[in-house]
Amino acid sequence: MIMNAGQCFDSVEAVLAAVGQDLGSTAWVELTQQRINTFADATGDHQWIHVDPERAKSGPFGACVAHGYLTLSLANLFLPELVSYQRLKMGVNYGCDKVRFPAPVKVGSRLRGRGQVVAAERVKGEGVQLIVRISVEIEGADKPGCVVDTISRLYFE
Repeated sequence: MIMNAGQCFDSVEAVLAAVGQDLGSTAWVELTQQRINTFADATGDHQWIHVDPERAKSGPFGACVAHGYLTLSLANLFLPELVSYQRLKMGVNYGCDKVRFPAPVKVGSRLRGRGQVVAAERVKGEGVQLIVRISVEIEGADKPGCVVDTISRLYFE
């Protein structure tokens, strides 16, 4: 789980000390129609606003848009760019809180993740629970496509 990332944590104490820290932003990723179609195939959600470019042109967004859950799933792509770990025995995705979709994400948009350490607390078993808020920013837009508080349980050597 050691990756090149913005912030590297190597202990429970380091995670606890990072509360309130801005983790910066990731590289931009283009949202392609192929990614949307692949997600539609994986989830069975083939609604026309996602997968029918011709019909979507005359729809409410003027183009195909990403599924909300596709935009949310990008948190998993962005998180390892924002944080990494050394001396980690085990890390577990514990879930998410406060998921919101403030703006539609149109096909062809460029997206990046911006992170902030919202909270951290010790958990049983000498671990730490870390909450990182990820905002999926849309290049040139006033509002993000998704804001999610990711929850991880981390256990260090």
